[in-house]
Amino acid sequence: MDYRISNAAVISAAIATVLVAVQQTTHTLPGSSQRFALARERCYGVVRAGKNDCGNAVHVCAGRATRDAQPEEWLMLPAGTCDKIVGGTLWPSPV
Repeated sequence: MDYRISNAAVISAAIATVLVAVQQTTHTLPGSSQRFALARERCYGVVRAGKNDCGNAVHVCAGRATRDAQPEEWLMLPAGTCDKIVGGTLWPSPV
């Protein structure tokens, strides 16, 4: 009988921990007036071949970058990340 009580306490604590973590990171549970929004920005010149987001003046599809680090190819990254990447710029270089 003692094992049932201790098992129930452990399971209840685990469920409560998960619910608190979900509420804090996603703001989807009741009691949160905030909306989760991640600021994003385009980062030019850091794309690997075939890994670009969307198109540019040369092509109109994602995944069409032919070389690494082309100055007109971009990736969408969290705001503030591009400045920390070597070669990353917020504006495209002239083609």
